[in-house]
Amino acid sequence: MPVRGERADGKYVAHQIDELRAKGVELVAGSLTDPAGVTRAKYVPLRRLGDFQRSGMGVSPSWSVFCVDSGIAFTPTIGVAGDLRIRIDPATVRVVDDGIAWAPGNLTDQGGEPVPLCLRSLLVRAERAAADRGLTALMGAELECTMVAPDGGPASTGPWSPYGIRTSLDRSAFLVDLATTAERAGLSVEQIHTEYGHDQLEVSLAPGTPVATADAVILTRIVLGRAAARHGLRISFAPVPFEGAAGNGAHLHLSLADKKGPLFAGGDGPHGIRPAGGSAIAGVIDSLPDLIGVYAGSALSALRLKPGNWAGAAACWGLENREAAVRFIAATPGSPHGANAELKLIDPSANPYLAAAAFLSSALRGIDHGFELPAEIPENPSQSATVPPALPTEQPAAIDALEKSALAAELLTPEVVEGVVAVRRYEITTFGDQPPAETARALRLAWSC
Repeated sequence: MPVRGERADGKYVAHQIDELRAKGVELVAGSLTDPAGVTRAKYVPLRRLGDFQRSGMGVSPSWSVFCVDSGIAFTPTIGVAGDLRIRIDPATVRVVDDGIAWAPGNLTDQGGEPVPLCLRSLLVRAERAAADRGLTALMGAELECTMVAPDGGPASTGPWSPYGIRTSLDRSAFLVDLATTAERAGLSVEQIHTEYGHDQLEVSLAPGTPVATADAVILTRIVLGRAAARHGLRISFAPVPFEGAAGNGAHLHLSLADKKGPLFAGGDGPHGIRPAGGSAIAGVIDSLPDLIGVYAGSALSALRLKPGNWAGAAACWGLENREAAVRFIAATPGSPHGANAELKLIDPSANPYLAAAAFLSSALRGIDHGFELPAEIPENPSQSATVPPALPTEQPAAIDALEKSALAAELLTPEVVEGVVAVRRYEITTFGDQPPAETARALRLAWSC
């Protein structure tokens, strides 16, 4: 959307241009991430930074229904006619590579108003909805990914030690480059480590406002991709890059506070959870069957979302329970950012703005309706005496549930649901009859930046 006030001032933009030119920037990218979870961009010469804000760069409405393999899933309301605009805020521009800067874009009409399928604007509204209730919302993010060779094959074939010092030091030059590039881009990286899966890596980001965190997720993906390329690697954000291999998650952490303090600490409930905090967690769990198509709805998502994968495949919550969809982190000295709820079942094929909006909005719905916190599942849900209800994890079932859900339409709007369903149904048609190994090969780099 157009930015008014100081940031729209010509002197401010001119100052930004001078600063970026001093850093060697020649081109500025403005990106959108579509309902299929793919990030796409347009570039302008640095001197046109102000134009990228004022008038924006034209895109077809079909950008909202592009698919993972470059197909287009036209809908009754999105066809070949029309023109929209990507607009950026010059204050959000960050340097991501030699000569290249980037900013998150908003999808607007020609007059500058957000269109229904501007998913970043959807998250802005969810953030405002929290503020209207007197709540402050913060989110943190964890990005799991897999290092692969330039041809998309395995990056290494030798023995892998999960979290091992050898496996990380073997990639030390890349990791140092990644940390340096992230710092230059203004990212607040809290942790980098090699993960359980072969050639798997995780980057953890400090909490921020939901919109800022979703922006940081996209920026981190870009930085990861550019740093990896300088070291002869590519980065896969596929939920499962190789059949039978460990899956990649895209966990989000949510904390909420009102004028009395955090909702997830200082109360009389389990682990200090206050009543409103319990209702927020209950709202998230209650909505999972309807919204799993948002969080993990791609053609590869079901390969990851299985019991035993620590992917949060069970619709329940538990203290530090990695098999529960909602892993609760209590306020202890070991949690420097305080108590929060982590939604584990999100994977990198999800649009981070949409996933964050669904997460936050479902928590607010739980508070609005005063939902009661379900009983905690403290052990492996598959071994619990109280077995949580099954989630529709297979793609056709997940997308059917999303399409039919009045709750999803209420929280995300009918237009957004229609767009997500369209691109995911295209995937069902295109990849549904393929062996999983072929689908993993075809989509290994679909969500890479």
